[in-house]
Amino acid sequence: MTSLRKLGSSDLEVFPLALGGNVFGWTADEAATFAVLDAYTAAGGNFVDTADSYSAWVDGNSGGESETLIGNWLRARGNRDDVVIATKVSQHPDFQGLTAANIKAAADASLRRLGTDRIDLYYTHFDKPEVPVEEIVGALDALVKAGKVRHIAASNISAERLRASLEFSDREGLARYVALQPHYNLVSRGTYEGELRDLVAATGLAAVPYFALAAGFLTGKYRPGATVDSARAQGAGKHLETERGRKVLAALDEIARAHDSEIATVALAWLAAQPTVVAPIASARTVEQLPALLAVARLELTEGEIGRLTEASA
Repeated sequence: MTSLRKLGSSDLEVFPLALGGNVFGWTADEAATFAVLDAYTAAGGNFVDTADSYSAWVDGNSGGESETLIGNWLRARGNRDDVVIATKVSQHPDFQGLTAANIKAAADASLRRLGTDRIDLYYTHFDKPEVPVEEIVGALDALVKAGKVRHIAASNISAERLRASLEFSDREGLARYVALQPHYNLVSRGTYEGELRDLVAATGLAAVPYFALAAGFLTGKYRPGATVDSARAQGAGKHLETERGRKVLAALDEIARAHDSEIATVALAWLAAQPTVVAPIASARTVEQLPALLAVARLELTEGEIGRLTEASA
């Protein structure tokens, strides 16, 4: 049985891989969503990450499709207490921004779609610097006091705004962020490593990185001359054009062979081994894509292998 990891200063214990819900209602319909969620939880997974805006970018969708499918699944399986549900606020077409009124309304809408009385981890999806941190934290604290949210977290935020938020929570004795969801992976290190990561470490937060596989590039399926049938192929393929992207693939190939592992597993294992990281997020639209992701719970890289990847991606 894979041991769960404590999420920052919270009482949440999570599987070392969070299952991304961005594909649910987009490239995975209800049947595929249920199958992936069933397989993930059967393997010991318990940490599902979504957002109220998933997947408003799809023609015919209006946002909230992912939450609705997850809610249908929770109801069908009767397993709400066994799963840590994380969702986010600020980007839903009908609930844009982080004003106090919007946070309250968006949370209620998310709870309805998820068919639950509480959100385990509630993120501000994209910070809105025009809204004072006092207003944002105050609104989130009100949700915690009302029992609608267990813990709060932030994503896509500057170190300066994150520090101000934490200081306000501490000063006023309000709910405090327990996690940060940064864009972080082997080929995108610059935005997180440095001031933001130092702050996360110093304040005891947990990092839960998104785009952990660089939109699929770090699965190894993108190669010179290869055509990949994926809604994200264009974004992932751009890394092939850089020397760093090619170096990273070469290092991943070598280490994956040494462990008889999938390339995706090695890329996730590097991320899971980084300071502050508790659980990378990766999504699967089919059950067949899951084993490579789940295997991160069992793969331990040597210090030399971690160093080799860190150097290749520098």
